[in-house]
Amino acid sequence: MILLSDATYIDYQTLEIKNCDILVTKGNIEFHPPKTYRGNATETINCSGKLVTHSFIVGHHHAYSALARGMGAPKKSPENFYEILKYIWWTLDKCLTTEMVEYSGLVTAMACAKAGATFVIDHHASPYAVKGSLETLAKAFERVGLSHLLCYEISDRDGDEIAQQGLEETDSYLKNYQGLVGLHASFTLSDKTLQAAAELTQKHNSGVHIHVAEDKYDQQHCHETYGKTVVERLSNFNFLNSNKSILVHCLHLSEKERNLIGQSPCWVAQNTDSNLNNNVGYFSSKNLGENIMLGTDGMHSDMLQSMKSAYFVGQNFDPMSPAQAYKRLRNAHHYIAQNGFSGDGPNNLVVLDYDSPTPVTAENIPGHFIYGINQSHIEHVISNGKLIVKSRAITTVDQEIILKESQKLALELWKRMRG
Repeated sequence: MILLSDATYIDYQTLEIKNCDILVTKGNIEFHPPKTYRGNATETINCSGKLVTHSFIVGHHHAYSALARGMGAPKKSPENFYEILKYIWWTLDKCLTTEMVEYSGLVTAMACAKAGATFVIDHHASPYAVKGSLETLAKAFERVGLSHLLCYEISDRDGDEIAQQGLEETDSYLKNYQGLVGLHASFTLSDKTLQAAAELTQKHNSGVHIHVAEDKYDQQHCHETYGKTVVERLSNFNFLNSNKSILVHCLHLSEKERNLIGQSPCWVAQNTDSNLNNNVGYFSSKNLGENIMLGTDGMHSDMLQSMKSAYFVGQNFDPMSPAQAYKRLRNAHHYIAQNGFSGDGPNNLVVLDYDSPTPVTAENIPGHFIYGINQSHIEHVISNGKLIVKSRAITTVDQEIILKESQKLALELWKRMRG
């Protein structure tokens, strides 16, 4: 049991603030009047003058890209989004080994934890190391102490055999773990593969996790090949009917598509920083409904940064108040709870050493999250009742050893990519 003494606790849903002692157990949290708890605690953390609130969830991540940071330019300089995929990310994922998948998971999990995220919804790809990749990634996250909702990125871009391996990996994984049926994007998926994926969602009572209209090419391909829009095509396979389904990006949509999504129970994951990096366009929530959460798309693991980007970039394209941006940050918790996924209980907390020059009140908390609080204020992180970050350092694994090994593997990966 962990005692957070004399804390200023912020209820992440109601924004109610109270000064209290917080006893954190493996299953729950208990509140006591400040400085009064006298029971046995295995660890006591003095939280006087500090804020304590629920930890964060990454609504869409790509751990497989973790070893890309700092790598050299691709063989051909990409001229459009399709070539960014072809010459960078599809080149990288083909070169991943099982060991690289493991260390990508470990370094991503550590980055998430230090940024205050204790739950990750990840979208994985390693077409020449498919079998067992999801369990490898799951165990890496669990070593660090994170909960997860994983999927394998099924795609026809590498041929029928690898597409089948993706389906089989998904089927095998979902028999033992909570997860989703991962799909790359409409333009890399045949009707045959989409039908097989639809059957997997029914078999495992799951949803899909798929990139949707991230670039105009996705729509162009769908119109030319199938005579319909991307969202219409996905709707024909009943993917929009599940509140477990996650549609990622959703930039280039028609009014009809927006209405189809807005009237459905599925969720949208917004990834502003990645959209800026790839120069694919700007997100608008118009007619998409309230089921919008935030992700990082593998750009980083900092959900506070994702919220700020959504807010500031959105001023010209998707105007919102700080309260609306904060709600979008927290919507992933509602997605997890709504679907009965485990790992995001009340005993997932962050302790913020936030020395605000102005009062923090229930009314202005969203403003503090936008204009004040950032990753540098995260001092301690508790995941499922376990202290996984203490005084800004990972407690569950040896970060130094893992980073040294990941640097070696990154060099090996870059060498493979050069051919």
